[in-house]
Amino acid sequence: MRWRIVAVGKPALPWARDAVSDYQSRINRTTKIELIYLRDEGRDRTERAMLALVEKSLCVVLDERGKHMRSTALAKWIEDQELTGTKNVSMLIGGADGLGERIRSAGHAVWALSHFTLQHELALAVCLEQIYRAYAIIRGGPYHRE
Repeated sequence: MRWRIVAVGKPALPWARDAVSDYQSRINRTTKIELIYLRDEGRDRTERAMLALVEKSLCVVLDERGKHMRSTALAKWIEDQELTGTKNVSMLIGGADGLGERIRSAGHAVWALSHFTLQHELALAVCLEQIYRAYAIIRGGPYHRE
């Protein structure tokens, strides 16, 4: 399965860039992941650009109002998607103003990474870490401990 993460704004904070780079390289050992950064050009224009990038994929919107799940549930979801033949999954991460209703309703799923509102650079790092963790669970690796 191929992953595409579309985020508004590149990580500017050094620790966020390091985390994103680290988890991206870890994930790419198991599956393909692509990061696409969009400039914030106003909600309407940015959301249109996001939707155009995820047209032919299963689209998951990350939003604080979304569904919460455990890491093991994410791993199961990934396995289920692979079994049903899903080839491409896209995840959308908003910028400082979040994502609007048009994006949330266009997604196949809306997930929350936390009950807290996360700054978008932190949300990107957490998202990548959880994808990496899910694949570690699937492989039975030592990264995840229950």
